[in-house]
Amino acid sequence: MKSFELVRPRTLDQAVTELAAGGAMPLAGGQDLLGELKEHLADPERVVDLKRLEGLDGIDVDGEGNLTVGALVTLTALEEDPRVRERFPVLAEAAASVGSVQIRNAGTVGGNLCQRPRCWYYRTEDTPCLKRGGTECFSYAGKSKYNAILGGGPSYIVHPSDVAPALRVLDAELELRGPGGERRVPVADFFTLPSEGDVLKENVLEPGEIVTRVRVPALRGTWRSGYEKFRERDSYDWALASVAAALRVDAGRVVEARLCMGGVAPIPWRVAKAEQALLGPLRDESAWTAAGREMVRGAEPLEHNGYKVPLARAMIVKTLRRLTT
Repeated sequence: MKSFELVRPRTLDQAVTELAAGGAMPLAGGQDLLGELKEHLADPERVVDLKRLEGLDGIDVDGEGNLTVGALVTLTALEEDPRVRERFPVLAEAAASVGSVQIRNAGTVGGNLCQRPRCWYYRTEDTPCLKRGGTECFSYAGKSKYNAILGGGPSYIVHPSDVAPALRVLDAELELRGPGGERRVPVADFFTLPSEGDVLKENVLEPGEIVTRVRVPALRGTWRSGYEKFRERDSYDWALASVAAALRVDAGRVVEARLCMGGVAPIPWRVAKAEQALLGPLRDESAWTAAGREMVRGAEPLEHNGYKVPLARAMIVKTLRRLTT
């Protein structure tokens, strides 16, 4: 690990100023950044510790049912909050699926959203992959077991966040703060495909900008939601495929459906036609199968990850079966 200066600002303005000066990276829970520092994947001159900032570690539900989550809220706090578990179970279940208890105790919501790719070529110090400024995505012709089957090219990473697909089906917004002030960005617009803009980035954060809060609108009507994740190790691991689902039900019929997958694309993957296939009778297995087909339509598996296509379809059926029984 390269030596760096540790800066501990007390206010958000101070943190933004430090980050905007260049050569600095933010530190929240540290579960991702410290690994990058040890492997020399990141070598900042300064690390800006955000943990002392006030007001970013709380969870609030207002009188209308709108949820606000500070970016420094730990994943453990999110999964255990009774209001989140009752009103937004998909979000609580997604948080509970992350890593191990120790990781969730330290890892933050903002950090989970902004973590870097887990592709082993990116994570290998001596491999000059496309994501680190090289000219080639080595997974395209190399080991691709964990890489994207949808939305890939020129890089085939998958985004590792579990919280992101859940927030995507909740139509959440992210509050960002940077040198230019505050702005809000829908989760749907926060993550970027490798083919869109800067291939070195996974989101729209500008230099010096950080996520400060997550805002989730209240769910009106009768909703059922949940999160399912398939991974190699049950103890702790990233998703090979995951599904976040939310269904609004009225008189035994699905009148609104939201589906988003993780582990299969460089961004949380949502397909409108898959959601439309679910509208109608609540317990219609043929609709679940149709939604699975639509979700992976156009998939382009690499040499070693073709298994993700049937896995994704099966995960969608499994998730919907649980929510409708």
